[in-house]
Amino acid sequence: MNIADIVAPERVRLADDVQSKKRALEQLAEILTQGTPYLTASEIFNGLISREKLGSTGIGDGVAIPHARMKGTDDCIGAFMRLPQPVNFESNDEQPVDLVFGLLVPEKSTEEHLNLLRKLAEIFSENQALAELRDAPDNETLHKLLVARDVSDA
Repeated sequence: MNIADIVAPERVRLADDVQSKKRALEQLAEILTQGTPYLTASEIFNGLISREKLGSTGIGDGVAIPHARMKGTDDCIGAFMRLPQPVNFESNDEQPVDLVFGLLVPEKSTEEHLNLLRKLAEIFSENQALAELRDAPDNETLHKLLVARDVSDA
């Protein structure tokens, strides 16, 4: 599986004014509804918040991978946004987050879900990838940089 398989161009954004983790998750939920008319932003937000209550999805180096299992979907759905300024995500390294990759997986998904999260974490631990994403001037460039990343082992 490639990131291109789960992240459509309309689900990659330079985010607007975001000054909190809650607002970041709200915007992420709105972005994740693009091309998924069977899910509402409210359902997605509730799923992301429920997962976040179990522990922060901030993985370090300014990156978070909020994710949720969702009823009503058979496919993995991803979205990405770069925040205008970093926000506190309660990450283990205590660094604020400015790169957010959201992931929705089918409710029954288990091993596939974990493998995909592992591969995404590996991709977002690459310093060059992080630098390129932080320097991208627009949504189109962000999408091109993301889809160039392979998660085929997931």
